Amino acid sequence: MGLFNDWKKQYKSYNENIKLFILATIFTQIGMGIFMIMYNFYIRELGYPEQTNGTIIAMTSLASAIILVPAGIMSDKIGRKKIMAIGVVISTLALFFRSVLDVEQLLIATAFLTGLSTAFIQVSGVPWLAENSTPSQRVHLFAFQSAIMMVAQVIGNIAGGVLSDTFHYVFKFSGLWSIRITLLIAVIIYLAGILPIFRMNEVRKEKTNTQQVHTFWEKLKSNKTQYKIIAMFAFAQMVIGFGSGLVIPYLNLYFSDRFLASNSVIGVILSLGQAATAIAMIIGPAIVRKVGEVRAVVYLQLSSLPFLLLTGYTENLYIAAIGFLFRQALMNAGNPIQSSLIMGRVDDSVKGLANSVNQMVFSLGWALMGPVSTSIVMVYGAYWGYAYVFTITSILYLFGSLYFLFVFSRVPESTGIKKVAKIS
Repeated sequence: MGLFNDWKKQYKSYNENIKLFILATIFTQIGMGIFMIMYNFYIRELGYPEQTNGTIIAMTSLASAIILVPAGIMSDKIGRKKIMAIGVVISTLALFFRSVLDVEQLLIATAFLTGLSTAFIQVSGVPWLAENSTPSQRVHLFAFQSAIMMVAQVIGNIAGGVLSDTFHYVFKFSGLWSIRITLLIAVIIYLAGILPIFRMNEVRKEKTNTQQVHTFWEKLKSNKTQYKIIAMFAFAQMVIGFGSGLVIPYLNLYFSDRFLASNSVIGVILSLGQAATAIAMIIGPAIVRKVGEVRAVVYLQLSSLPFLLLTGYTENLYIAAIGFLFRQALMNAGNPIQSSLIMGRVDDSVKGLANSVNQMVFSLGWALMGPVSTSIVMVYGAYWGYAYVFTITSILYLFGSLYFLFVFSRVPESTGIKKVAKIS
């Protein structure tokens, strides 16, 4: 009850802009949760091979990687609200066309458009929260926002299956139309997220000509230190992303290949992982109060490593599932803390850039390590292949965590810019 009251008090302290953004997140994440859980089945129902699914996923990721940094710069210059609204409108159109079209080339093209447009929402969300909160609120706020996203996605995943089964078995629609109607419902729910965005109130700071010149020269002289902070944080994120890219996208295949688990069992395990992560994110701020932001992130990440190795080497499904749940919760619990940390160490003028760069390098790890992971498993088999992959991931996580501790424990929030030069 003490924890609940603490969070209730925190939520009441948030301004209207934050509450509206959280509401927008609930709608968009439920809609996207329904859409993404059903879309692979939609492609299959259209009669396309699995390679088409892979191409669509790759094109979506590629589009995000291409646009994330430009979108972050646009968010800094044009404004968070406008960029988010544009992103929701364009991504809604892309999702709608993906739900009704059946030509492969058009499906791939609209998937690319989805990746471009959703990136505008991604890069604006964290800076928006940072700019509408106080430093003392941010750790709780980012944890709460991340937990809400997880819960909304789980609701969406469950709703997607229930809706499609209802249309198919109760109303006797064909498999294709059951999924198509479900996807269209997801699009409507997703579009509803734009209503809270329209109600947000963004007040952008007007600058005089003198201030603009001053800011320009200041950027030439001192913003390079801001970019150093962004680069150091991005390097840590890239190392973690490379490790994550070896394992996380293929967890369903791991449970299937090593334990011959059914799709329903795998679905339950992965959903429990999301739920465990949401709970861990809620607890995260309590750890920050005791050891600080940097050490909280590092302690959480390091404590996940034994469970990662346990998952990689066990031959028991139940032990693997338990190891996965703890690894998932502990490793991801630090994500909102990291968001709070980087937002507190860069100026408002580059918050969007900082957020987009970190997301881009993390996504880069996922894109590049996929072939490496699958090749290792193909060569060494379902046991040793995954054991080697999980071990490499553990090493990368260890290196990334220690680097993060070494660099950012020496970069305080208020005066960190001056100390960067000493570190570099």
